[in-house]
Amino acid sequence: MTSATEQQHLAGPLSAAVANVCQRLQPQVSARTAAGFREVLRRLSAPLQVAVAGRIKSGKSTLVNALIGRRVAPTDVGECTRLVTRFQYGTVDRVELVFFDGRKQVLPFEATGMIPNDLEVDFDEVSHLEAYLTNAVLRDLTVIDTPGLGSLDAASVKRTEQLLGAAKHAKPDADDADDTDAEEDGDELDDTSRNAVAGAEAVLYVVTQGVRADDQQALAAFTAATASREAGPVNAIAVLNKADTITPESVTGSDGDVWKAATLLAQKQAATLKPRVADVIPVIGLLAESAESGGFTSADADALRQLAALDEATWETMMISADIFTSWDCPVPTGTRVKLLERLDLYGIRTAVDALRADPDLTAGALRRKLLDASGLAGVRSRLDAVFRARADGIKAAAALASVTALAHASGDPGERQRVHDAIEVLLAKPEAHQLRLLEALTLVTSGAVAMPDDLAEEVLRVGSSATVAEQLGMAGRPAKELSAYALERAGWWRSFASFGATPAQSRVAHVVHRAYFLIWQQLREQQAG
Repeated sequence: MTSATEQQHLAGPLSAAVANVCQRLQPQVSARTAAGFREVLRRLSAPLQVAVAGRIKSGKSTLVNALIGRRVAPTDVGECTRLVTRFQYGTVDRVELVFFDGRKQVLPFEATGMIPNDLEVDFDEVSHLEAYLTNAVLRDLTVIDTPGLGSLDAASVKRTEQLLGAAKHAKPDADDADDTDAEEDGDELDDTSRNAVAGAEAVLYVVTQGVRADDQQALAAFTAATASREAGPVNAIAVLNKADTITPESVTGSDGDVWKAATLLAQKQAATLKPRVADVIPVIGLLAESAESGGFTSADADALRQLAALDEATWETMMISADIFTSWDCPVPTGTRVKLLERLDLYGIRTAVDALRADPDLTAGALRRKLLDASGLAGVRSRLDAVFRARADGIKAAAALASVTALAHASGDPGERQRVHDAIEVLLAKPEAHQLRLLEALTLVTSGAVAMPDDLAEEVLRVGSSATVAEQLGMAGRPAKELSAYALERAGWWRSFASFGATPAQSRVAHVVHRAYFLIWQQLREQQAG
């Protein structure tokens, strides 16, 4: 059984149940598998691991800084941007280089408070960076910044693919001589076992205007790597970054409005990327980073106030392009305008000036909040809360079960595999573990492993990946009595389908969906009675 101390750190009852399975199985498996189970237990008690991934120059590190609320991740190309960096909560700010051989070395922050971009060690010997920060947002969410996919730097791409589950774990050739010793040490994890427990539990995938084939491949690889008991729409969100660079005229129905164009484009991308992701959210990462992490100052507000006082002809001329903005004759010094451009870009500058013209008495703090609102960061955080934080228990438990299953298969011992399989089946048969069954059914359908008619597949997707009961039923805004009646009706339909109209594989899914609707009906009935 898990101790009281460990229970406090687990995300919820599902994680606790999986932890108990791991602890009960440890004496019944090989030393190597037991070592893997210990790693699974450690990760179960850690915050949810969310990777921020995407192509090079998509603005991942800028978005990471905005989410953390601190400009700490390097955004310029350098050695550190070629490494996976894990940002987690700590009582003292520090950064550690972690080497492939297990050594760690403290890395001092730059004077600006950022992680230095260049290392004074052999880059090829470094596995990743661990950054411990006092920021409260990291208490229940570890944010993992990743090197860009699509880079010409194959080693950096492989580090990201490994984290997303798309590549085998690989060490530099110099370490190959140590592999034999590791194999002989029964308490050490071999590469297969290490892969089984490594990687992120959820992903925030950053795209720009064009969704490319390798974006689809990366998301598919991540879903496949976590798909034993887990599903894409539950643990993956996409973000349409640099929304301010979208030309409104290129998006039908935008009415010339940049943000409306970004919202419409995000909806189209969501249709393209489903069922890999729960949603696509537009955001302006640079604006979010500057407004949220202290990059926007009172001096910036004063400069913007001067710009707001310009005559309309001068102002509109300056806003034609970045070059004209910084070079046009204007009372605001060129250097100041360059800094404004670096922090806000033209869209942010125009947003701020429009706000000041509408309300000249805006304070610097109020103006910063206006810019933060305009960045779309609140929408990203809201979806993180709804899709990741609210479901951390299910996501972590599902990822842990996937790891346990993979570890058992990697052992090569049929008896061990059977013991693990039986223990998991006992766990999943319990009513409180139904959420894990639903995640499994969702994975089977969205991955194509179980073929379903489009309308039924869409219903499974809705029931299995929506955040609220009303969304699960597709009846947002309807009264509870209607929701209850509909849940009971659909429970009966899916039960009939499971018994009379389905293939054996479809029947397995249908029974799970029937149970989901029935539990929703019970929940609604109890609420009405209360």
